[in-house]
Amino acid sequence: MTEPVLYEVTDGVAVLTLNAPRKRNAIDGALAGALIDACERIDADLSVGSAVIQGAGGYFCSGGDRDELAAISAAPASDEGIRATQRIYDAFLRFGALKVPTVAAVRGGAVGAGMNLALAADVRVVAEDAVLASGFTRLGVHPGGGHYTLLTRVVTPEAATVLGVLGESVNGRRAVELGLAYEAQPDEEVEPRALALAARGGTDPALTRAAIRSLRAEVGPPALSWQAAVPLEQSAQLWSFARKGSDRWKGTERASD
Repeated sequence: MTEPVLYEVTDGVAVLTLNAPRKRNAIDGALAGALIDACERIDADLSVGSAVIQGAGGYFCSGGDRDELAAISAAPASDEGIRATQRIYDAFLRFGALKVPTVAAVRGGAVGAGMNLALAADVRVVAEDAVLASGFTRLGVHPGGGHYTLLTRVVTPEAATVLGVLGESVNGRRAVELGLAYEAQPDEEVEPRALALAARGGTDPALTRAAIRSLRAEVGPPALSWQAAVPLEQSAQLWSFARKGSDRWKGTERASD
């Protein structure tokens, strides 16, 4: 059985690869659980000083798995519907809480929950032609996972409105202009550049862990913490799933198409 998340450590840098390329690395329960387990390994391994997250097959992450989203839409207020959405939230919450600096290498696209995962990283290197999109409202659902809090960590409220409410998508070059990413590179250079940025952290893991801890403490949380934003958005998102209905997911185009 294929591992949903590949894990490798080289010279103090952990590389996490979302490994569901046939569905453009959409997040289902198995992938979410594997990502959480990988994060636990990183925090427990004091020889790791930084981490890179990337997607197999030249695509970062297309969001939540459509089959699971259809199941949630069939009974969004059920215990299982709530648990299913929470599993996805927990995956990028856990990634965002890593004790090491993180770099997301975004090729192809980051959409919906995939955008949340990219925004959970400390640094984003994106392909010049990658598509970055909130995607939620374009699919007729309310954003979830504390999406607006994540967006406004890096962009203005005006840009967050255009992206997260009005459904605009941007390419990698525009993402850098808006502050969504640190830099844009040709597609084939994205992952090597992300590794190069993370490499310094691997040379002195103890110092790097201390430095990122201080940076995060000094920058401080937003007015509404990410943890508080998740349940705030969840009820509205579950309502929107119920309105959409499970059968409406069949044949739905992804927001990046």
